Amino acid sequence: MTAGRQVRIVLVGANGRMGEALRAAAAAQDSVAITGMYAARAHPEHGIAALDALDATGAFDVLVDFSRPEALEPLVAACVRRGSALLTGTTGFAQPHLELLQRAAADIPVLSAANFSIGVAVLEALVERAARALPEWDCDILEMHHRDKRDAPSGTALLLGFAVSGERAAADAPPVQYASLRCGDIVGEHAVQFTGFGERLELVHRATDRGIFARGALEAARRLHGRPAGRYRFAELVAG
Repeated sequence: MTAGRQVRIVLVGANGRMGEALRAAAAAQDSVAITGMYAARAHPEHGIAALDALDATGAFDVLVDFSRPEALEPLVAACVRRGSALLTGTTGFAQPHLELLQRAAADIPVLSAANFSIGVAVLEALVERAARALPEWDCDILEMHHRDKRDAPSGTALLLGFAVSGERAAADAPPVQYASLRCGDIVGEHAVQFTGFGERLELVHRATDRGIFARGALEAARRLHGRPAGRYRFAELVAG
């Protein structure tokens, strides 16, 4: 990042819950500036998300996306054309979306994360350690979010589940089980439960303020700017 200059951010999904939190967080910081805001919507002819006048946007350093999986293709194309970094917190990506992100990483810095909480980054490390120490115990992940969240299990729950399965090489290891609740205005709760015979271990993270995700995403965007092309993880950026 160039010293003394704000990182210019284009925000996609600006009218959503996270978009509102990102706008508020950015207004309280001097190191970043939101220079463009867009909302993705279904295109009536092409069946993908259309972004009004994105190509008319001036130069920007990082595109921050909290919208919909269908919007990914035009967003990646816009970033590659400009050589700008892409940070996406959108969840519910299918395999073609993941492959698109991987291809884009050959040209630009890319960060795709299901959760931008530092506490969840620590939880992931703890889950890996527990799975490694308890390879034969059952593992269940319960996640709770607000009633309007569409994907289930959440991207964070899948991230934690991968942390478990990645530490269990045995073919007969118990599979991770998921349960999802969508109710009220819950910001986000994730409980990872390891159960053996006669004992149980629970690791829990509860988010009560959506601002933690917004602040984490903006810090990651600030650190992503100026990096070489490639795929990056949230934990490595905030720890660097």
